[in-house]
Amino acid sequence: MGIEVVTLLIVLALLALMAFGIPLGVTTLAVSVVTALLYYGPDGLFLVASNVYNVLEKYELVAVPFFVFMANVLERSGIAHSLFDSMSILGGRARGSVAVQTCVVAVILAAMSGIMGGEIVMLGLIALPQMLRLGYDRNLSIGIICAAGALATLIPPSVVMIVYGLAAQVSITKLFAAGVVPGIVLASIYITYILIRCRLNPELAPINDIPETALPLHKRLKYLKGAILPFILISCVLGAIYTGITTVTEAAAMGAVGAMIVAAILKQFSYRMIRDAMRQTALTVGSIIWLVLGAVSLVGIYNLIGGVSFLTGFLEGLDMPALAVIAVMMLIVMVLGTFLEWIAIIFITVPIFAPVVVGLGYDPVWFGVLFAMNIQIYYLSPPFGPACFFLKSVAPEGVELQHIFRAVLPFIGLQVIGMALVLFFPQLALWLPNLMFG
Repeated sequence: MGIEVVTLLIVLALLALMAFGIPLGVTTLAVSVVTALLYYGPDGLFLVASNVYNVLEKYELVAVPFFVFMANVLERSGIAHSLFDSMSILGGRARGSVAVQTCVVAVILAAMSGIMGGEIVMLGLIALPQMLRLGYDRNLSIGIICAAGALATLIPPSVVMIVYGLAAQVSITKLFAAGVVPGIVLASIYITYILIRCRLNPELAPINDIPETALPLHKRLKYLKGAILPFILISCVLGAIYTGITTVTEAAAMGAVGAMIVAAILKQFSYRMIRDAMRQTALTVGSIIWLVLGAVSLVGIYNLIGGVSFLTGFLEGLDMPALAVIAVMMLIVMVLGTFLEWIAIIFITVPIFAPVVVGLGYDPVWFGVLFAMNIQIYYLSPPFGPACFFLKSVAPEGVELQHIFRAVLPFIGLQVIGMALVLFFPQLALWLPNLMFG
């Protein structure tokens, strides 16, 4: 049986099992085990286990539970609420300012957590009721929360970047540096879009009526205290990584300790808070590990039977310009995003794509930024759109899922524009890591 037929059968088996509601991690693991047994007999089980062990022993993977724990502690410490209050008051009374401040707060939260789900839940609980109370357009409010919340996939310390770095075997520190400028550019695109739309249609965003915004600037500066702790925490974690003082994993541990210190300063530190944070961390990381187990075992076996070589040769043999081949890869990721989790997408595609990218003469760090931006699109895109489901879980009564899907459509277009900018101007991603690391 040719590898082309085997590839088709594997894809059909994955789709069939998922159609029956079997979790993706179990689905990919089951398909890999059956494939290994059919090709290698009982010895194939050892091959599956060795493939998984080679990934789970990676020291860098330990950074994931640390960053997830840090995010859960911050979520329960009230820092997002105080940060949003500070930004709302300092931002003044300009039309659309609360939506702009929501985007700025999302960038700061992304730099503190590295994961998307908790950030969107926090913004949905804090920012969405505020904007709706002030009379902001519902679609604009929902769209900016989902889009800005998804920036956590790109802005360091992004967990997506960590997993990509492990799969592509590239420096996570360089990936973190490469994500900074594109993340700021994308946030700036969102802000520009908000300001232009509010200028063209003032009914979308009334003037801010928060009383404290009318205070003189020197009195409003006292509200900066709500933003001081986040900046200290961000500076310590990212500064330790970029200066080479610590590894990414060690910096993640520092961030976890720092989050607990922040909670103590805000008088939110308690046994119950730590217990709940650890419980949620275990649930999140447990689901991640299951997805890693399944995806890595499947790709490992598929590689042994010649599948990766087949797909790599197919991509390299496309009679297209190099950028067109990269665009095809991005399209494949978009399609996979309609029915696969992002971790599975990374471990299934990156081991195939990364060598092709290098063979085409491009930097895999740059491709990692493109990949992360594509994952952002996946987070918002129906029918799966995890960001939309996260927001729906905390949205006020009357906000239905179809409203959220409709609201994010313009921001998906903005994400595509941002990804196209990085595609055609690679220095947007490579300038900072080249400056810092040569």
